[in-house]
Amino acid sequence: MPNSEFTQPGAVSPHRPDVRTTSVSVQDISVQYRVRSNQPGTGTPDRILSSLGYRHRVTVQALSGVTFTADKGDSIGVLGLNGSGKSTLLRVIGGLETPKTGRVLASSQPTLLGVSAALEPALSGLQNIRLGCLAIGMTPDDLPAAMEEIAEFIDIGDALYLPMNTYSSGMAARLRFAIATAANPEILLIDEALATGDAAFKSRSQKKMDAMRENAGTMFLVSHQAKTVEELCTRALWLHQGHLIATGTASELAREYRQWAWSMSRREYNKANRILYPRLEAVGLMQLAQSAD
Repeated sequence: MPNSEFTQPGAVSPHRPDVRTTSVSVQDISVQYRVRSNQPGTGTPDRILSSLGYRHRVTVQALSGVTFTADKGDSIGVLGLNGSGKSTLLRVIGGLETPKTGRVLASSQPTLLGVSAALEPALSGLQNIRLGCLAIGMTPDDLPAAMEEIAEFIDIGDALYLPMNTYSSGMAARLRFAIATAANPEILLIDEALATGDAAFKSRSQKKMDAMRENAGTMFLVSHQAKTVEELCTRALWLHQGHLIATGTASELAREYRQWAWSMSRREYNKANRILYPRLEAVGLMQLAQSAD
């Protein structure tokens, strides 16, 4: 793919001494978008144009200098508020978006959870399982066993025979996750797919991810729910306004992020800042402190 570089294992990352264990290396990634804004400009001509309904274009910095590595066997949760750059990061790793600066090196082609383009809402869940399996490269000989396993995994009963456009978001998420993981990809990227699952589905998902790790697979999970990251991941990244401000074990960082997000939601800004500011200072980003207030 043109947007990422994929190399053989052992030639991936300059950031770790034992590069043979590295599956993904994200190196100084920055992403910008040009969007139209309704916010009035500061000059008189801009104010006049705004009053006439003209929307001027502004630059939004989605990611800024993000650098990290992922090892084989890692499951990495990506934490952050809406607009922090989580989904953009996954799209860059998956080769679906071109960064303004930096590059991604990977030991194999990452798979972004979302065979949605191959699925047909008017067809039944069972028919979509067949389509999805073919879309991820399965042969016709592989289909019977794979379809049976996926149907058992998603556990949606007779809804399996109903059109997919009758599914809830949670049921659709189960289906996409089950199809994407059926081929046992070496690098899997999941964007919020597990947030709507119930406890039983999360347990099955955990077993699936554990099996991937045992086979030296690497997984990235984007979630607003710190508890989901804590339960399903081994490592975590914290994105704030497009910057990577912290990395660590999933259990420790998810708890810290949850305390910060809870304080922010309750408008307890002093308490939230006592959590956030040391992280910003540690990575030289105290200029973000004012905008975080």
